[in-house]
Amino acid sequence: SLRVNLDMGKAAYGWMIMKDDNIPGTVVRTSTIPEELGRLVYLLTDKTGTLTQNEMIFKRLHLGTVSYGTDTMDEIQSHIINSYSQVHSQNSGNSTSSTPSRKLQSSAPKVRKSVSSRIHEAVKAIALCHNVTPVYESRAGVSGETEYAEVDQDFSDENRTYQASSPDEVTLVQWTESVGLTLVSRDLTSVQLKTPGGHILTYYILQIFPFTSESKRMGIIVRDESSGEITFYMKGADVAMSTIVQYNDWLEEECGNMAREGLRTLVVAKKSLTEEQYQDFESRYNQAKLSIHDRNLKVAAVVESLEREMELLCLTGVEDQLQADVRPTLEMLRNAGIKIWMLTGDKLETATCIAKSSHLVSRTQDIHIFRPVTTRGEAHLELNAFRRKHDCALVISGDSLEVCLKYYEHEFVELACQCPAVVCCRCSPTQKAHIVKLLQHHTGKRTCAIGDGGNDVSMIQAADCGIGIEGKEGKQASLAADFSITQFKHIGRLLMVHGRNSYKRSAALGQFVMHRGLIISTMQAVFSSVFYFASVPLYQGFLMVGYATIYTMFPVFSLVLDQDVKPEMALLYPELYKDLTKGRSLSFKTFLIWVLISIYQGGILMYGALLLFESEFVHVVAISFTALILTELLMVALTIRTWHWLMVVAEFLSLGCYVASLAFLNEYFGIGRVSFGAFLDVAFITTVTFLWKVSAITVVSCLPLYILKYLKRKFSPPSYSKLTS
Repeated sequence: SLRVNLDMGKAAYGWMIMKDDNIPGTVVRTSTIPEELGRLVYLLTDKTGTLTQNEMIFKRLHLGTVSYGTDTMDEIQSHIINSYSQVHSQNSGNSTSSTPSRKLQSSAPKVRKSVSSRIHEAVKAIALCHNVTPVYESRAGVSGETEYAEVDQDFSDENRTYQASSPDEVTLVQWTESVGLTLVSRDLTSVQLKTPGGHILTYYILQIFPFTSESKRMGIIVRDESSGEITFYMKGADVAMSTIVQYNDWLEEECGNMAREGLRTLVVAKKSLTEEQYQDFESRYNQAKLSIHDRNLKVAAVVESLEREMELLCLTGVEDQLQADVRPTLEMLRNAGIKIWMLTGDKLETATCIAKSSHLVSRTQDIHIFRPVTTRGEAHLELNAFRRKHDCALVISGDSLEVCLKYYEHEFVELACQCPAVVCCRCSPTQKAHIVKLLQHHTGKRTCAIGDGGNDVSMIQAADCGIGIEGKEGKQASLAADFSITQFKHIGRLLMVHGRNSYKRSAALGQFVMHRGLIISTMQAVFSSVFYFASVPLYQGFLMVGYATIYTMFPVFSLVLDQDVKPEMALLYPELYKDLTKGRSLSFKTFLIWVLISIYQGGILMYGALLLFESEFVHVVAISFTALILTELLMVALTIRTWHWLMVVAEFLSLGCYVASLAFLNEYFGIGRVSFGAFLDVAFITTVTFLWKVSAITVVSCLPLYILKYLKRKFSPPSYSKLTS
């Protein structure tokens, strides 16, 4: 009975969560753990796409000597228009000497380039070095005439959308389009760009080195169709690129500045190759690709031979905006006593900046940035320095975390758990899952992980409760999670309202079902012991079946509609959530209280029936069973905190079913059935004595509990009653 009721209850909670209009699009993918939402202590969240929208906006182009922001993009545009109009006037003027003039330019490398040519080079590099494909929607109405359709749709700007695996790349290509250099088509072998003047430039793709999370960079080798020049373009994270580009004094500093503004940075570089250099590279590269042992290492080594002394072109800064209502949601979760850990693959500065702007770390709090450590001694010193600080947020990188966990796992987790917020940056997916398991192991508290991409799946599956967000990165996370939501702000309502209700209701329902079973067992025990422990069943077949189903099922199950606090209150006072994590709604104490209630009531009902009905003892079954059903219905009424119209219907429906069955199932209400000749006479039920005696027994079994409940609410009211009154 307990199993069935709880499973049906959980299904009902899931249905309520999915039908909640305030959190549209929420999907419950598991029907076993909605109560866990009500007892979370640690929330581990990803950054990109979870706290932020994963919609990038191009904010900054830095060329070392000069920096362009959103308000000065028109300057870049004019530079691009000028430089391309010059090139084309040269080309059209003397088509024969166009290549020699280029050759002369490139043979004088030491002349400091003008700003205009540097912008030209940088924008061209950003427009070529990527994995983006422009897609044209075919227009409706020309489906029959496909040849015309292709001509018709070819380069119309309104019809073009870009597709790529990462939103950063799309943003960069959209930006080059906005300043005049447009990516119009791309296939396996070539890329075509359109200049501001409408000319099409074609570049043949010779090699492409895709982005990986290990290398943190991508490269492409292209050949210009008009001049035949071969160029190797590369872009990537500053950590990877700082060793590859030629010596310069500004890259590191500017990257830090942009990261402190919360921008995601990419470094763009190029290297011109002669035909001989490229042929040499290609032969070595193909040979490496054919090797049987250590192929990946050999290929990487050949590519690295090119990645030397590259010319630094520019640094780009892209902003990832916070999702709607992230700040109030994090504020609410913090007030609810939930500790929030942000695990991200981003740079330390970017992560810290987002942590501040999203109010994950409140403005007044100190932030302790854990220095990078590599040895046991350093970790020891750094942990001691951290131990001296009180109530400050911790920011630590993945590598330092590994070292600390290797030598001082217990001490580190103990200190980190006291922090109001923890930010781990440069985390790998396996590290994220490892941190979740550590928290579960060391604290024994419930953890919840929330993320949006494939890199968060391991963390989501490791946590007690996984929540996935359907974002730009596909549905891997939301399919692997227990709950799938569409926006981060929905998590507030999911935990505060649905988590609270599911936990409270399951606790009440579970204990009530136990009480329902215990009370009838107590009555059987009393009955047998009075009759010299004779093995006579008190209630015959159908009554036993009917008791747990038709007579009491609806009222007991209607406890899943009960709520102690209105949803608005639960969201307004998230502090109420703290009480739930102590697990006081369902503990040994509450269970034993219910056992005592069951034994008391079972004893009263049976002894009452035996005492009051000495003369008509034959009717003991009818009397005790009637009193039992009434007691159960009254107990449900006593347990309910907020009435719902369906509860009232359920109470009266069950009572009606019982009264009807008294008339039809009369042979079941005798002892030992026909052997005693005790059929139920309807005349006896309708007498006043029967009614008052049954009422008396019921009152004695229930009234003391009502009085106790009233006194308890008077002298130690629960925290929420102060708000609801």
